Amino acid sequence: MGIAWVFPGQGSQKVGMAEPVLELPGARERFEQASALLGRDLLAICAGSASESAGGDLSDLNDTRNTQPALFVIESLLAEALQAQGRTPQLVAGHSLGELVALPVAGVFDFATGLQLMKTRSTLMAAAGAGTMTAVMGFDRSELDALVAATEGVVIANDNSDAQVVLSGSPEAVAAVSSNLKCKRAIPLAVSGAFHSSYMATAAAAFATELESVAFADAAIPVLSNTDPSSETSGAALKARLVNQMTTGVRWRETMEQFGALGIDTAVEIGPGAVLSGLIKRSCPGINTAQISSAADLAL
Repeated sequence: MGIAWVFPGQGSQKVGMAEPVLELPGARERFEQASALLGRDLLAICAGSASESAGGDLSDLNDTRNTQPALFVIESLLAEALQAQGRTPQLVAGHSLGELVALPVAGVFDFATGLQLMKTRSTLMAAAGAGTMTAVMGFDRSELDALVAATEGVVIANDNSDAQVVLSGSPEAVAAVSSNLKCKRAIPLAVSGAFHSSYMATAAAAFATELESVAFADAAIPVLSNTDPSSETSGAALKARLVNQMTTGVRWRETMEQFGALGIDTAVEIGPGAVLSGLIKRSCPGINTAQISSAADLAL
């Protein structure tokens, strides 16, 4: 039986998501470590109880600078608890920021390094602050591809499935594609910028500089990256892929296709919600799914 662990990205967060993991060993210490690095009470932010006086203008969980570190801490705690039980997947993959959880789980670097990288990544992405994103569902793929190709300033940022993608780019270009595309729904996303597009070029360059001094070990577990969903263990290759991640699309549809090709029959989503599980269920009917979002789930 082949098992993949998958880690969700931004959009999976919800107020109260930290409470179900606090009984895990070292959980409060991890949140204290993250809070000290960020300079604000991340646990209170997760609980929705952080005041503006305590967090300044950074008291909202949905702020990218809070969302990404919070998900990183929670998903890492759950994955490490699974590993402490002696469980090991055959491969790992993460959606956007989830890739930065998958890498330490695979042994590429440690939690503290990942937390620092997540702080840098979230700060840079929040500061980029231009462009927009819109999710579109229920469309003809050839029509979508043609519209994107003919419209300057828009890309498919998240290729989530045959029936769901996220467009990213200038507000005018994103609106042009989503309004002209025959689709069931087009939903503008509440994000601070055009993630996974050329709008992130400056942020990506700064992140690449940060990564230069970070040692990436070869992975003990194969990783499917967002920019290249092929099985990889080379630390150097995984670093190169992560460098490109901010400006290239999340190729999740192709990642799911790889599961079957690599003998995966069970995908375990580790973190809040079940967004990735839902995509896998609809796209890969032969693959079982499970969700681990709390300490209670680990007892199953």
